[in-house]
Amino acid sequence: MSVRRRSWTNRDGSLSESWLVDYTDQGGRRHIKTFDRRKDADAYHAIVTVDVRQGTHLPDSESITVAEAGRLWLESGDGAGLERTTLDGYRQRLELHIVPLIGAVKLSQLTVPMVRHFEDKLRKNRSPAMVRMVMGALGAILADAQERGLVSQNVVRGLRARRLRGKERRADKRQRGKLRIGVDIPAPEEVRNIIAHLSGRWRPLLLTAIFTGLRASELRGLRWIDVDLKHNEIHVRQRADYYREIGALKSEAGERTIPLAPMLVNTLREWKLICPKDELGLVFPNGIGRIESHANIRNRGLIPAQIAAGVVTVNGKAKYPGLHSLRHFYASWCINRRVDGGLELPLKIVQARLGHASVQMTADRYGHLFPRGDDGAELAAAEQAFLS
Repeated sequence: MSVRRRSWTNRDGSLSESWLVDYTDQGGRRHIKTFDRRKDADAYHAIVTVDVRQGTHLPDSESITVAEAGRLWLESGDGAGLERTTLDGYRQRLELHIVPLIGAVKLSQLTVPMVRHFEDKLRKNRSPAMVRMVMGALGAILADAQERGLVSQNVVRGLRARRLRGKERRADKRQRGKLRIGVDIPAPEEVRNIIAHLSGRWRPLLLTAIFTGLRASELRGLRWIDVDLKHNEIHVRQRADYYREIGALKSEAGERTIPLAPMLVNTLREWKLICPKDELGLVFPNGIGRIESHANIRNRGLIPAQIAAGVVTVNGKAKYPGLHSLRHFYASWCINRRVDGGLELPLKIVQARLGHASVQMTADRYGHLFPRGDDGAELAAAEQAFLS
């Protein structure tokens, strides 16, 4: 294995030169790679020497592209049984963000500077959160290719910026800002107005969302056998995904028991008498006894109720476009409730009610909503208004 200079005379009499890396791989095959600069040849020589010694070298002629490696990565995820919605997210990051910029590059040609340049291009017109997700996907693609023996190193792991992830996350939080009452979280008065305008089959569903904080998928997968009206509680044990398929919860913490307010218990008792029957025993099936779609709940339930209640923006559109806003409200309601002799619910209980995997996750999202010591009268009045 050597680095040597090659010189020649052009037709016009001028002199030219290049640098050759001449080496034999771990399989005994000879390769020659040409560089314009000596330092590039030396750098490649150093990398190849290590890779050949470790038996991991793959020449450019045998390497696949980033796009091809990405498709193999998706196949691995499908074979591992990842959810369709998860794979859809991975596929979007690959096809919309990675392939257009570096999809044609061969894995063997990827370098740390090249990946850093790719990251810088992403930052120009994508949010910090999206940049992190795309770079995470690229790192996962290279890790999968490395396990397959298609690339010798994962250059994403060599990025200096990875040591700054904490700073990037803090910058992302500053950009998003804290969740605010009346902006991201429906205010108590707004929720009261919405409740007053709920009717039909959307009333029990949206009341359950408001006073249990269930995720949309958990609402759609909730069964009557998991609703204990005798003991005033709901057991969350399954969910229905975007494709209306029943499956496991997002995490172990997602399996939980949530107490029910008296108003919700009475509403569910009444709903149970007229609820459409279906084979799955769902609490909130659609009109023909099948799994309800997320779009229907939003477009036919949540948004019309807000418009009827006057909870709208200046242009007359519903103020809170997503069901997750009701989950935010439930979190704030739990935080501001007074129980057990006047003490607010501790963070750990709020975490359990929401089904978060960690207390830190709950604290990051809702910690700033915990009341000060002088908020007692206001909070007591707010709870009484809902439960009276």
